[in-house]
Amino acid sequence: MNDCSSCIVRNRAICASLTPDELLLLGKMGRRQKVKSGHTLLWEGDDAPVVANVLEGVLKLVVAASDGREQIVGVVFPSDFIGRPFGKESPYSVTAMTDAEVCIFNRNAFDDFASEHPDLQQKLLRRTLDELDRARHWMMLLGRKSATEKVASFLLEMSDRLSGQGCNADGSLNGFELPFGRQQIADILGLTIETTSRQLTRMKSDGLLALPSRREIVIHNRAAMEEMAG
Repeated sequence: MNDCSSCIVRNRAICASLTPDELLLLGKMGRRQKVKSGHTLLWEGDDAPVVANVLEGVLKLVVAASDGREQIVGVVFPSDFIGRPFGKESPYSVTAMTDAEVCIFNRNAFDDFASEHPDLQQKLLRRTLDELDRARHWMMLLGRKSATEKVASFLLEMSDRLSGQGCNADGSLNGFELPFGRQQIADILGLTIETTSRQLTRMKSDGLLALPSRREIVIHNRAAMEEMAG
């Protein structure tokens, strides 16, 4: 049983609309599970017996290309929801890019609970629509943009996802630390690590960002970065 009242992503997760009594009921259905980096939680095409809220870490959504190669079609962060409610087969594999923790539910039990709570169903619908928007954005990012545009778009999205609001009240950007290395960035964007590193070095030389460490990013000029992202 989980104590949903102390959940670190409670105010941002899909269950945020529930009352304390409803959260108590949901908490009885869920359990926390650690997921080691590289471990696959769900497999593409297999029956998906669970759904989950991401509490910590980053996971990737992967489909197999026709030639057997892996294609990353999305990345999920704390407070995101994974799995396919009211469905059976998983449309993609879900694999941890970092050590992660999820709040996991039996899919059938979660479906029954959601059916009795219209607010949660609405959240699921909005989540589905948001996921569709992200998928369209991802297709554009991977299929039509140049290497420069890909890296700039990726860093802007990471700044929004990993540094809260993405900027301070005065408009200056917060720094953020990527939870994965440059090879994984390259894998996400469909680039080589050499190209990815070259783009980051160029952006640093142009004064658009600082790289205090291998994973820390500070964006100095968001407007220029947005223009670069296309």
